[in-house]
Amino acid sequence: MPTWRYDIIIIGSGAGGGTLAHALADTSAEILILERGDFIPQEDENWSPKAVWKDLRYRTKETWLDSSGKAFLPYTHYCVGGNTKFWGSVLYRLRREDFGEIEQADGVSPAWPIDYQTLEPYYERAEKLYQVRGENGMDPTEATRGPFPYPAVPHDEGMVKCVTQLRQQGLHPSPLPLGLRGPGSQNGCILCNTCNSFPCLRQAKCEAEVCCVQPALEQPNVTLWTDAHAQRLLMEPSGSRVEAVEVRCQGETRRVEAPLVLVSCGAVNSAALLLQSANDRHPNGLANSSGLVGRRYMAHLATMMQGFHPFRINHTVFQKTVGINDFYLHGPEGGYPLGQIQSQGRTHGVMAQTVVPWIPLWAYNAWVARGIDWLAISEDLPKPENRVTIEANGQIRLHYRPNNVGAHNRLVREMKRILRRLGYWFVIAYSQKEQNTTHQCGTLCFGTDPRKSVLDPYCRSHDIENLFVVDASFFPSSAAVNPGLTIVAQALRVADHIKATVLGLGVEKSTDGMKR
Repeated sequence: MPTWRYDIIIIGSGAGGGTLAHALADTSAEILILERGDFIPQEDENWSPKAVWKDLRYRTKETWLDSSGKAFLPYTHYCVGGNTKFWGSVLYRLRREDFGEIEQADGVSPAWPIDYQTLEPYYERAEKLYQVRGENGMDPTEATRGPFPYPAVPHDEGMVKCVTQLRQQGLHPSPLPLGLRGPGSQNGCILCNTCNSFPCLRQAKCEAEVCCVQPALEQPNVTLWTDAHAQRLLMEPSGSRVEAVEVRCQGETRRVEAPLVLVSCGAVNSAALLLQSANDRHPNGLANSSGLVGRRYMAHLATMMQGFHPFRINHTVFQKTVGINDFYLHGPEGGYPLGQIQSQGRTHGVMAQTVVPWIPLWAYNAWVARGIDWLAISEDLPKPENRVTIEANGQIRLHYRPNNVGAHNRLVREMKRILRRLGYWFVIAYSQKEQNTTHQCGTLCFGTDPRKSVLDPYCRSHDIENLFVVDASFFPSSAAVNPGLTIVAQALRVADHIKATVLGLGVEKSTDGMKR
């Protein structure tokens, strides 16, 4: 087996791995990024609903098993940039309250080992790096903060009318924080109707490849291997350090050694990698003295909703600009938190047809032309029985049953009432339920007690001194906003920590008080 050596190995190139590579590229360390997939080509199919949703041109072909042992196709993508290539670029900070313990309808959302103030300067850096556009002071749940790096994306004329009507209902709609490159400029975002779930043909969506991986590769000390599947982490005889990564790359098995290994495969695959790396000293998987590796899997309770009016054509092209957080911390008359509501990108007929394929496409096209699209998100709670395991053949099995369902159902009912007050005759709702793999998190939670967590507050394994894991697996709770910006912010924080401790470079403070 051929052997390679680097100073740092980063496994994964998405929000965690891509950001880490960018943040560490200015050091002298020789860095290798391992990406299981390849670059997404810039091609007409990027904007084809048929290619993306019916032909599944870019989605993984591997299947996972659900709790009952039934195979399903997860919503995940192996490519440079990871799932960020297909996100809708909604980049929220967690609310200040999300870092503390919150009583929910079905249990308790646990506190984080860090507070909002700890992550706040890294949120600022993350927003600059991913070019987030928004407007502070509009969201009733947002902590006091400075201005966004860029102004909010303006609402389309139809959404302006919608926002006015929402305010008349006593709600407080606010602009969604969006990571988009130069909307309206010559080479920027054209605000099309193929954004969330589509790769951007113009590379105008702020995602990990564009914002982090491509700039990092301009440095001579950063190398990227594509088609490079990390299969196992190999340990030193002492069992306290990772010695090498076993990689299946372009048809051959390679051994890659490094004194520092950073895992950023996504919550499911990072847990799977540690479980697959079991050995005599770690028979239950690496970093698993707590028994929590793979456990506490969370995915937001998410319901797609569409209001329909048979005589009202929706002429809006770019629809994803409005957030409603009035029910984030409590229901409309007090009580437990319900969650968040976001307007969504336009549904295409072929996308709807993938759910109920026997209805003809022309009928779906007529339907979605008269619809307005929204997403209701509620917090999922960490339960030990919701977990990732590995079958004897290496296949991933996801044991998952959503909880906090009562709160989510109430949020969906509230949104249905809102849409009916907006004049829509019917409201259609759809959820992935037990097979939800979007916004996955929590499988390797961080904390201060090695008996109750897998990682420390800097995402270093409690058990293995040279192993860090930086993706949404470290989340102790899922909150109810998109996790992307928090992954990026923590990656920047971890990179600073690695520079100061592992690489011995120290951390300088800039004149604006942010750590660089």
